[in-house]
Amino acid sequence: MLSTRQLRYFEALARHLHFGRAAEECAVTQPALSMQIRDMETYLAVELVERGRTGVRLTAAGEEAAERARGVLAALADLERSVRARGCLLEGRLRLGVIPSVAPYLLPRLLPEVGRLYPGLELALRETQTEQLLAELSTGSLDLVILSLPVEDPALASLALFDDAFLLAVPEAGARPLGGLASPDQLAPEDLLLLEDGHCFRDQALQVCGTMDQRRLRRFGATSLSTLVQLVANQQGVTLLPEMYVTSEGGHIPRVHLLRFPDPQPYRTIGLVWRRTLPFTGDVEAFARLVESCRPGLSPPARLVTGTPGARAGA
Repeated sequence: MLSTRQLRYFEALARHLHFGRAAEECAVTQPALSMQIRDMETYLAVELVERGRTGVRLTAAGEEAAERARGVLAALADLERSVRARGCLLEGRLRLGVIPSVAPYLLPRLLPEVGRLYPGLELALRETQTEQLLAELSTGSLDLVILSLPVEDPALASLALFDDAFLLAVPEAGARPLGGLASPDQLAPEDLLLLEDGHCFRDQALQVCGTMDQRRLRRFGATSLSTLVQLVANQQGVTLLPEMYVTSEGGHIPRVHLLRFPDPQPYRTIGLVWRRTLPFTGDVEAFARLVESCRPGLSPPARLVTGTPGARAGA
């Protein structure tokens, strides 16, 4: 019989298509992971992976096995959580993933409220890029994820929490009077500073820029919004910032001039995502309301009250 270990190792390999990276994610040696995949192929009497000098590819059987493995792992995770939590999501250990362009500005407000409303809840936090969070959510390694919508996966459900407007950040020394509104001519590709590939905020910023020639973009990609801000402050270019970052800085950033776009302002929608098989719809909605009440810009966070764990939070 196949083991959950084999399914987990194979699912990681199917995502990374690289034995070394899959082994690193699973915290095992590469030979150990490779041996488990070989044993899995032997048991199923079918080749799941094509191994070559140019890398790893899944066979047709491997593609089907990877999809089924994700479903099995997610179902097992939901079974374990349902039994351990005795039918309640907001008690015990809840594994929450958050994208990097949200976590530093939302979590400092959210965590105290979680402790106040749900003292029996232990949050295990994971901050990484969208693609990785969704992969871990799909396999049951995470229970809930906070990220930017939409999410195109029929196995996942989502709920919009709040909108987060984009602002243009330019060097204060070179700012031009434009009546306080951003202008498209300030978004020259050779001046635009962005996060590195893989961050959804980079893709959203490029959507705001419209028909910009992306071949002229700088090769540099930052790993954090703070790096972008410091570069702008030192007159190295311009960038787009989410309003929640600006709010967390008190609405003012030294040596940086902030401009809003004319209506309709571009924005991203922050939402909560979970597996459709997760058997805690009421608790998910309660947690969503709690997150919404803690969004940056509300001072102090809107106070929610709750009764017994598992009940829907009310105003």
